[in-house]
Amino acid sequence: MKIELHEISVRDLVEGYEDRGDEGVTGYGGRLDIRPPYQREFIYGDRQRVAVVDSVMHSFPLNVMYWARRGDGSFEIIDGQQRTISLCQFARGDFHYDMRFFANLTAGEQARFLDYRLTIYVCDGGDEEKLKWFETINIAGERLTRQELRNAVYSGPFVTDAKRYFSRQNCAAFKMAASLMSGSPLRQDYLETVLTWIGDGADPRFYMAIHQHDANATPLWLYFQKVVSWAKATFPKTRPPMKQVDWGRLYNKFAETPLDAKTLEAEVSRLMADSDVQRKSGIWEYVLDGDERHLNIRAFDGNTRLEAYERQNGICPLCGGHFELDGMEADHITPWRDGGRTVAANCQMLCRDCNRRKGAK
Repeated sequence: MKIELHEISVRDLVEGYEDRGDEGVTGYGGRLDIRPPYQREFIYGDRQRVAVVDSVMHSFPLNVMYWARRGDGSFEIIDGQQRTISLCQFARGDFHYDMRFFANLTAGEQARFLDYRLTIYVCDGGDEEKLKWFETINIAGERLTRQELRNAVYSGPFVTDAKRYFSRQNCAAFKMAASLMSGSPLRQDYLETVLTWIGDGADPRFYMAIHQHDANATPLWLYFQKVVSWAKATFPKTRPPMKQVDWGRLYNKFAETPLDAKTLEAEVSRLMADSDVQRKSGIWEYVLDGDERHLNIRAFDGNTRLEAYERQNGICPLCGGHFELDGMEADHITPWRDGGRTVAANCQMLCRDCNRRKGAK
């Protein structure tokens, strides 16, 4: 791979800047592809955009940018997309700096901004080399997420179409399932989540490797809609902890099981109000499979365990054996699932073997 150091002005960079949405973003007189397929969406907020402009206006150095030269002589950005778009947007008048848009600057200030020199490393190499360089460099100050790196490695028509559904501001997936999903579409959290769902917990790279060259991501989008529709029909009332639920795994396991939404809602409501339930996000899986481990039931504290041990004189009430404190475990006399509370009056100390046998019943 050949790497050369270049300097260009902001004036040259912003010439012919055009953002055509899904069709791409270009600059540098139409010769620079600012958002190639493996690049993330624009994620800078106002504060970050202004910081870029402020650096230029004060002649502070911006971090070096990296471009790749294509076979036809045009370029694509490997690193520096966020800074490039910030500069182009300001020159176009999309946001203000120090309460002034670009058009409000004096002629001298405009010239200082446009004449600022940017440092660019330009590399020549094949697609595999460019992607490896992109993955190695990452984005200065805004490290790529795991899914953004996967998008780079498996770039193609599938990723491009999937990003249309899952990776845009107010994308279709966000509008449909914001109450059920955590993270940000722009940082690829939604896409990573649905890829994990459809792979039933497998590494998203497996699905992406198989479908990299698919013409579109329609099957993934249809699957996502099925999961979300099932979740909303099964649990109509939304609550904040639902954002942490692995809805794809529950759909894959229980979609064909007859369920009564009213009965489930009553149980969910009861568990939400139960102070012994420490992991509220586990409630939805618990009401489907009955496994208490999803709930992280509040444990008896050290004083309660010690008091119970003293009351029993170290004797296990089930087998009658005597044990040291560290050889016994706290147990609910009336099981939690039968209404037993995590209070001193409902605590007994059992030897490990008896507690295991009781828990297995």
